This record gives sequence, structure tokens and C-alpha cells, in this order.
Amino acid sequence: MADLPKIMTAIEISAPGGPEVLVPCQRPVPVPGPGEVLLKVAYAGVNRPDVIQRKGLYPPPPGASDLPGLEVSGTVVAVGDGVDGTEIGARYCALVSGGGYAEYCLARFDQCLAVPATLDMAQAAAFPETLFTVWHNVFERAYARDGETILIHGGTSGIGTMAIKLGKLFGLMVIVTCGSDEKCNSAKALGADHAINYNDADFVEEVKTLTEGQGVHIVLDMVAGSYVARNLQCLREDGRHVTIAVQGGMVAEINMAQVMMRRLTLTGSTLRPRSAQFKGLLAQEIHANVWPMVAEGRLRPEMDKLFALADAAAAHAHMESGDHVGKIVLEV
Repeated sequence: MADLPKIMTAIEISAPGGPEVLVPCQRPVPVPGPGEVLLKVAYAGVNRPDVIQRKGLYPPPPGASDLPGLEVSGTVVAVGDGVDGTEIGARYCALVSGGGYAEYCLARFDQCLAVPATLDMAQAAAFPETLFTVWHNVFERAYARDGETILIHGGTSGIGTMAIKLGKLFGLMVIVTCGSDEKCNSAKALGADHAINYNDADFVEEVKTLTEGQGVHIVLDMVAGSYVARNLQCLREDGRHVTIAVQGGMVAEINMAQVMMRRLTLTGSTLRPRSAQFKGLLAQEIHANVWPMVAEGRLRPEMDKLFALADAAAAHAHMESGDHVGKIVLEV
């Protein structure tokens, strides 16, 4: 740590509110504890949870940085006790529990993935949050297997675009919903087999038609609320419904007799509050099952737009406009 600066520039949430509350600040450069590395941040991903935190609705878990930012790419500049297998200057991307919108960020080493030479650092920063979320929810919680069909809401979001690409790599038939014909075309260009404009058509009826009345095996739901009952109508017998966000409301009314008669599974998860041990195990799974495809160039995050770190407010405004396709990333 001797030749590192003591103070860094970061973006903090000055008060709960709109994008304008994201302001530059000066903070001490953090010191890595046991099991941690300090990364000099190259890029930081922007995610929906950052927006919710900015509004004061998603406080960081105990012990996490109050700075927004859940994923970064960068180079190792300091190493905590008990960290073996890396060296100063090594390139990693990491899932972090906060602190990404800064020049330096702490990461647990077991939540870091080495950035292969084939991957640029901006793309690397766009991987962890969506990749960890999609892998865990689609493949571990919903038990997706090749030959199955999945319905993904929000097909052009960061999560949606990753779910399309990962689904196709693992042999799923992918149906998505989007809010415009342009976004439907973008989703199909990314590999979605079918894209439904939910403003023009009833996605329940469209899914029935596309699956010849069978329904889908899995729904990946980011909406919740009134969508849940409709999602269940899209599922075939023994179908699995996985909720990962509640943008349409936290309360749903469903017919439990349908759940019983058709043996449906309802599950869901949120990543940030999970234990460090769990996230470390998830990183191992991804390293074994997905990261070789990244190294080979077969999987890349869909990139929307780069903003400078100082323009984090503009990045959030762009995300909230809903115009993006794929990932928004801050260049540090």
C-alpha cells in the first residue's frame, strides 16, 4: 500500500433522490482485510439495484460500502492476508457488495474472476452482476436443462440480454417480452427465438401459441405484482417460476389450486444480501461452467453505453429512461 494514494475520487449518494444526488466526493483509499484484494478500478457496471439504492429503498448490507456499484473490473494493487494465487497487476472482474463507483474498490478474492486476454476490461465489468444472477436463478434455482423453453421478461435489460445469451449457449428455447418492436428486434438479434411486444399483444396468449398450448418450463420474472398470475398461466405442468425483482409491485394474488394441480414451483432470490461464502461458491460454479466460454469468445455481455465516472448521474438517467439495450458501464 506504500505507493498508493491515501485519497480517491468516488461517487456518493448525497441524499435519497433522483440521478442528481450522485455527486463526486473524496474518500480514503480502502485497505484490504483478510481474503480481500484492492482493485484499481478500470470500469464499473451500472445496475438496477444501484438506482433503487440511490432512491433510498435498498440499503447496503451490514459492513458493505455505502458507495453504489456492485461490479467492477480492474487490476490488483494490494492484497489482504490469506489471499494466495494472485499478484500485483493481475486483471480481474469482481462481484462486490458496494463501492464500485470509485477509483479503488475492495473485492473478496473468491468473488473475483480473472479477465482473459480475449476480453476487454469494459466488457469484463459488465459481467459479474448479471452473470451471477442469471446462472444462479436459471440454472441452479430453476434447474434449466437443454431442450427446455424459458420466458424472460425485460429481454433487452442487462439481465435479459445475459439470460438470452446464456440460455442459447446451454440449449434453451428463449422467448422474451419487450416494450417496443425495436427492442423485440434487438432481442432476436441477440439470439432470442421469439420476442413479444407486451404493448401490442397478450404475452400469455402469445406464449400458448408459440408453445402449441404446452407452455414454458421456466419464467424468469423481474416484474412480480400482477404479472405473477399471468406468468403462471404461461407455465406448463411442473413449471418453475423464478422472481428476481419486483418492479411491478411486491404483492401478487395467485390461484394456489393451480399451483397444486399443475405442480408448479415458485422461487426467487436476491444476490446482494447473500453470504460471502455463497457468492464465493457461485463464482467457482461460474468459473467452471461459463468462464471457459468467455475465454473462447463465445459469450460477451451486450454493451449499451459508456459514461465517465463523473457522469454517473447521466448514466442513471439513461437507465431510468428505459432506452438502453444491454449494459451501461462507467469508465473510471
